[in-house]
Amino acid sequence: MMEIVQFIHSKWAYLVLLVLVLATFNALIKFFGDKEFDAKDFRISLFALITMHIQLLLGIILFFTKDYFGTIKEIGGMSELMANKPLRNLIVEHPLTMIIAVALLTIGYSKHKKKLTSRPKFKLLAIFYTLALVLVLAKIPWGLWF
Repeated sequence: MMEIVQFIHSKWAYLVLLVLVLATFNALIKFFGDKEFDAKDFRISLFALITMHIQLLLGIILFFTKDYFGTIKEIGGMSELMANKPLRNLIVEHPLTMIIAVALLTIGYSKHKKKLTSRPKFKLLAIFYTLALVLVLAKIPWGLWF
């Protein structure tokens, strides 16, 4: 069962990255182009939010079913984990960074809904979605992707 969740998590990540890049560039282009916010823009930003949250849920399931806590105990505790760069990235840095990225995306999405005009909406989406994209790109395990 966990192999299926792992497979979905790894393949869904491509869709998440594609949609996040699309939503970010959409917000940036329309902010700098001084365009009007329409239903398509709302749907793009919402779809990015939904895909990221699904990916987060899959990641949380994997984190707690892979017995990382047993791995930490087995290697000698947190100090040994932090000294081991690949394990530190897998168990600490990647999950924490992705949680922060999802939080930024959620904050940007919820704040943009409160704005009444297009320019502030795109500004909030552009700022928060760009920050989330940078974090996601920084912590994608590229070695496993290609």
